[in-house]
Amino acid sequence: MHPFTHLHVHTEYSLLDGAAKIGELTKRTREMGMESLAITDHGVMYGVIDFYKACERVGLKPILGCEVYVAPTSRFVKERREEGTYHHLVLLAENMEGYHNLIKLVSLGFTEGFYYKPRVDVEILRQYSKGLIALSACISGVVASPLLDYGYERGKEKALLYSEIFGEGNFFLEIQENGIPEQTQANNMLIRLANETGLPLVSTNDVHYIDKSDAEAQDILLCVQTGKTVLDENRMSMSVDQFYLKTPEEMHRHFSHIPQALENTQLIAERCSIDIKFNEYKLPIFVVPDGGGAFEYLQKQCRAGLESRYSTVDDLTTYHERLDFELGIIRDMGFVEYFLIVWDFIRYARENLIMVGPGRGSGAGSIVAYVLRITDVDPIPYNLLFERFLNPERVSMPDFDIDFCYERRQEVIDYVIEKYGADHVAQIITFGTMKAKAVTRDVGRALAMPYSDVDRVAKMIPADLGMTLTKAMQVNAELKSAYDDEEDTRKLLDMSLRLEGLSRHAGTHAAGVVICDKPVLEYVPLNLNDGVVTTQFPMGTCEELGLLKMDFLGLRTLTVLRIAAEEVKRGKGLDVDVHNWPYGYDDPKVYDMISAGKTSGVFQLESGGMTSFMRELQPQSLEDLTAGISLYRPGP
Repeated sequence: MHPFTHLHVHTEYSLLDGAAKIGELTKRTREMGMESLAITDHGVMYGVIDFYKACERVGLKPILGCEVYVAPTSRFVKERREEGTYHHLVLLAENMEGYHNLIKLVSLGFTEGFYYKPRVDVEILRQYSKGLIALSACISGVVASPLLDYGYERGKEKALLYSEIFGEGNFFLEIQENGIPEQTQANNMLIRLANETGLPLVSTNDVHYIDKSDAEAQDILLCVQTGKTVLDENRMSMSVDQFYLKTPEEMHRHFSHIPQALENTQLIAERCSIDIKFNEYKLPIFVVPDGGGAFEYLQKQCRAGLESRYSTVDDLTTYHERLDFELGIIRDMGFVEYFLIVWDFIRYARENLIMVGPGRGSGAGSIVAYVLRITDVDPIPYNLLFERFLNPERVSMPDFDIDFCYERRQEVIDYVIEKYGADHVAQIITFGTMKAKAVTRDVGRALAMPYSDVDRVAKMIPADLGMTLTKAMQVNAELKSAYDDEEDTRKLLDMSLRLEGLSRHAGTHAAGVVICDKPVLEYVPLNLNDGVVTTQFPMGTCEELGLLKMDFLGLRTLTVLRIAAEEVKRGKGLDVDVHNWPYGYDDPKVYDMISAGKTSGVFQLESGGMTSFMRELQPQSLEDLTAGISLYRPGP
């Protein structure tokens, strides 16, 4: 067995470039007998946590890194230069300090250096070099590119610069064997450079897909990225089929003449050690106005709210007992600050006449939420359970789904940004994946197939939620026979199957916002999406890392209610407070209207299926509606 570690690897998160799905990649690496593996996606760290967990599942040591883009001069210079707009550099985190430095570099690449790609520069590489191991990357790298374009001396100058930035023993000259003539030329100069300067060599394979046979699928993926077809001659292409996950034996065959370059992959792997902590909460600090304790302040607000909410109730004993029970759990689980933060921005919304929803989900089971006016549903008469929302047996962050008027939701987010600091707040990224129908159309375009042929196949794929190509061929005999009998269709679907499920693009989550006690980039890398700063990790990952995630949902229904109240005032001179509806939940006219199927614009009742169900159910009370909505949901 030849020991070897792949240190230059692109996963599915090198969007529309890497075709290696993390789960398959880590599994295959382990099957090949390797014990460690790196992730070095282009300019981003989108996948590092998924990768870390996948490695742990299969017993691999994860090496977290990134292939960054380095600007030729300053990251702030946004213009095309003679030497191009960027060169590649592979960075690997040796320890936790290096991991946090990598997060900062990758974040600044987006927030300060973005020009075609997220770019860093020599200035911030110097500032955040501690704990990082650097490799000189491919033929577009910081050393190979000047070697090839400007000659040996210029390449040597760059190599010595990066060695000085990262410190002795932390900068490696990277050689690859892929059959590209320029690569062979670069390798010869890099070996000469290593002999003259004493800089260490390291061998990599710039992995972009898992099997050699995936080269064609990855080529199609590049066509999707660049909007070209496989017939276009002047297009970005890998030109060879060597960028796959090679076995240690293959790598040893390629580099048997330079054994130290192979040994160095193992030495680097042994040096790298990262330990990521999950579910340790990093809640922001809520500054109590009078300088007292947060719990005492929460208690005080709750007691005042209880007196106000239940001013007509004579004996409040039961209510006080429930309140004290909930407050005890909130304090013991460490979520006092959480409740104060939510209370504060909802108070701001109400004071500024921004419509807030009455509360949805398990949060409506909390009397603390009700007396703080976070929700408008009294949990006591409906026997709603607080334990569904917060439970010491199941430690997870509480989660209020809060609806705001669609048109004014941003004002509430702006208030939070102003209160906690712009660098402490970020919206959350979301990834659009290549789903069954869409991937088929993408691949068809890239293969330059006639539109009508692709359209016919795509229309055979059912539009059901969670549909996959494999499932589509099982449920639609016509699609299966087209696959079996038609060569073009088989090619289209085979390539689509290879690419199905890959992330296609990054967007901004419709509601999720993280609020941190320190600048967000102390914990997670940042991304820039159409001018909006987001995290590079999706919502579930942010929560697992202990960050406070809030859902600021924009709901058009609330906007409609606001406009309706304004129209009543304009036409009838009446002030309608939708938060304090004077007729309670017992107005028979409302139930008659719903029973007659007049549910257009009624939240959760307006789909065709729900409308006909309401006609059959003939609800006469809120309890009837509750049962109806609950039973109609997919869960039951």
